[in-house]
Amino acid sequence: MAFSEDFAARTGVALVVGGSGGIGRSIVRLLGERGSDVVATFRSGREPAELAVSEATAYGVRGEARALDTSDSAACAALVADLVTRYGGLHTLVYAAGPHVPMRHLSKVDPDDLDTQLSADTGAFFRIVSAALPALRSMGGSIVAVTTAATTRFPVRDGLSSAPKAAVEALVRALAVEEGRFGVRVNCVGPGMLTDGMADRLISSGELDERALEITRANIPLRRFGQAIDIAEAVCFLASDRAGFVSGQKLDIDGGYGA
Repeated sequence: MAFSEDFAARTGVALVVGGSGGIGRSIVRLLGERGSDVVATFRSGREPAELAVSEATAYGVRGEARALDTSDSAACAALVADLVTRYGGLHTLVYAAGPHVPMRHLSKVDPDDLDTQLSADTGAFFRIVSAALPALRSMGGSIVAVTTAATTRFPVRDGLSSAPKAAVEALVRALAVEEGRFGVRVNCVGPGMLTDGMADRLISSGELDERALEITRANIPLRRFGQAIDIAEAVCFLASDRAGFVSGQKLDIDGGYGA
């Protein structure tokens, strides 16, 4: 089977939560290219989510962009129920959401800010997974969470971002153990420094200056930053039948940073 046919025989749809972000948009496009109907959710970025969907549907699949507040459990459940009815099932859930997180030393992080971030990221992941599990069980589906390479090798001032992602990774392992009996596979992908996505926002905001970027590149064995498509390729592999015996794993896409 060619890569372009990975999802062509799948019944149902792939749901990408956070499909308006740099990484999410790339995942949406590649899922469409590989033959999957795809729905991209957004919180405020309707236009980039719709653009990603239009690029995906250019390959002949169905798709749409949907607004979703991941802090609302009822909204998550309603979206999943609607997609199952309209597309005939849910075969893949990709969690690629996550708000912009300022880089701070943990000693300067207000405990309330960490609590907020845990709810906005870890809590959001669990809310959508909880809503999606019955549908995924019925199809022997797959969950892929986009986390961070920073849980393997910690960068200074990244705790506010990496701590909630570490909790997501713990949930991924637990879900893989508990849901395997239903044929559901659960994995995660850990992006390193990219030229798009959150790293791009940190660079644009000035939180990473040229000196910091030079140091970061020097710490990456490949001596360069990655791209969102690198993450999308890993996500689509883990969601496909090519990874049919892979569950409970994390694949860092970081140019060797965590080696």
